[in-house]
Amino acid sequence: MSTTAAGPAGPRTQAVPPVQAGIYHPTVARLTYRGLLGRRRALLLLALPLLLLIIVSAVRALAGQDDNTTANLLQGFALSAMVPLIGVIAGTGAIGPEIDDGAIVYLLAKPIKRSTIIATKLLVAIGVSVAFCAIPTLVAGFVLNGNGQRLAVAFAVAAAVASVAYSAIFLMLGVLTRHAVVVGLVYALVWEGVIGNVVPGARTLSVQQWSLSIAQRLSVDSAVTSEVSLTTGVVLLVLVTAAATWFAARKLRTLKLAGEE
Repeated sequence: MSTTAAGPAGPRTQAVPPVQAGIYHPTVARLTYRGLLGRRRALLLLALPLLLLIIVSAVRALAGQDDNTTANLLQGFALSAMVPLIGVIAGTGAIGPEIDDGAIVYLLAKPIKRSTIIATKLLVAIGVSVAFCAIPTLVAGFVLNGNGQRLAVAFAVAAAVASVAYSAIFLMLGVLTRHAVVVGLVYALVWEGVIGNVVPGARTLSVQQWSLSIAQRLSVDSAVTSEVSLTTGVVLLVLVTAAATWFAARKLRTLKLAGEE
């Protein structure tokens, strides 16, 4: 596509840059990483894994190795609290601040498909979430039980899988509302942390329970239980992640640039 402009020497043709497609854009990724790993967010991302490691070290010193203690602590703190909260920070932080301060306008003005922007930001959010969730969970499992009954690996995989779903959900919230952090915290603390652990019917609609179905299959310990089957858990994780990503990209397409309003 080109445009024609008149000049002293007659009309000249100016090429319009083609819209860049794909699922990953290096410049968008670099800007997103820079925003997520700034000083304040980096401290927040480090705080929960550090707290987990302090707790498991104290429990190991006081109680020694125990499969039930390991499973209860990794589920009760890592999967129920740490993973969704880090998902809130990474998912909403990948795009929410840019929308709030208007910086997204400059990004949307570039010849980049909006689905590519969402996909890139999701990949970055997933990478950050997995790094700050799955790795500390694995280390915590080894500290507690030395991977007895494969619990450390099972919960680390569950944390990684849950991080993918949470990143997509909270990224979508970051596009949908300016109050994404508040909504995300309510969801993470109330639904996943309380209702999803107490109310039987709500457990089947919990990302935590879906990821636990994978941990249950990977471990050989009866202390790990899930309210859903492995097939149901995997299908729901995939569907929710895909649906949240699609809806975020669709919503981003409706955002108007300042010059379009």
